[in-house]
Amino acid sequence: MVGYLDVWTFRRSPPYSRKDRKEATLTTQAATTKPTFPTTRYQGSKRKLTGAILTQIANLDFNTALDAFAGTGSVAHALKELGKQVTYNDALAFNHQIGIALIENDTVKIDENDIQSATTRHKGVTYDDFIQRTFEDIYFTTDENAWLDVAVQNIQNVESKHKRAMLFYALYQSAMIKRPYNLFHRKNLYMRTADVERSFGNKATWDRPFPDHFARLAREANAAILNTNQTCKATCSDALTIKEQFDLVYIDPPYVSGAGSGRGVDYQHFYHFLEGMTRYKDWPDRVDQTSKHRRLMNEINPWCDGSKNADMFTKLFEHLEKSILVVSYRSDGTPSIDELKERLERVKPNVTVIEGERYQYALSTNRKSREVLLIGK
Repeated sequence: MVGYLDVWTFRRSPPYSRKDRKEATLTTQAATTKPTFPTTRYQGSKRKLTGAILTQIANLDFNTALDAFAGTGSVAHALKELGKQVTYNDALAFNHQIGIALIENDTVKIDENDIQSATTRHKGVTYDDFIQRTFEDIYFTTDENAWLDVAVQNIQNVESKHKRAMLFYALYQSAMIKRPYNLFHRKNLYMRTADVERSFGNKATWDRPFPDHFARLAREANAAILNTNQTCKATCSDALTIKEQFDLVYIDPPYVSGAGSGRGVDYQHFYHFLEGMTRYKDWPDRVDQTSKHRRLMNEINPWCDGSKNADMFTKLFEHLEKSILVVSYRSDGTPSIDELKERLERVKPNVTVIEGERYQYALSTNRKSREVLLIGK
């Protein structure tokens, strides 16, 4: 088995030598300052772990950093707060908008007029009703679908790239917060509307009007904007195609469980509705009409396949071998931590494995898995 550095303290520099095995653990209590990153319902978000992760890498020598599978952008944002020159990357279009809004954007905020304009049906404008026509009785009520059709099209017509991304961010979060499980993986509007006693969820939140959620979340996003006088940017690419060189690369790909089907967390499946809103004009051509919940037509992602993702790690390690590589994964995943370490050692002779506390993500029933960080230098 891998020789883990069992415990970490956040009051001293991390002991990267295996000879120095002091106390405790990759903990969620490591943030040295109150995080400015907004709350999110996004599955797998590292928001609560960013302080712990940064504690382990703060003493590494780097200025430029790539978050290769950036998702919510919480780690990229924390790196930006450290004053690093950060590139946010994600292959999904809606995540790219999050990166533009919170990482690339240094100064642009949205005001009450922007919020009002984005959520109001304007006279003289002809609006498509694609969401109403396509998603009736699937995710949202008829009135909510109508509101979404208008908001999406208003936002797409905003000229400012960064302001448009900020508004999209508020829209994504508003849509997630009104969904059971915060996902779009099944047709289950009935869970919101049924007159039954409930053991989970927050019906008051589900029933609160979209405009209320949108305005609050837009203001919350404003609080996350910061200018560090470093040029940060957001890209939307397959990580294996990125040609730019970075001092450090943070790698947090979809997690594949070591048990069961060997299928990973498919973010396009879970958040296809957000992806569709981002590419609204193309959405009709991409919907799988045979699917009960009108998901996007399936796109094969080898990172979500337990029979292929180990080789994907190897290819990515080789592609990024000139950088310090920092990998986040789970202790019970496929490939195993032992195998990940062995593959990372093919390009990095000095690999440190840091096992953290047990950490249970939202919606997960796994109470035994630990967060693990591998650092290859």
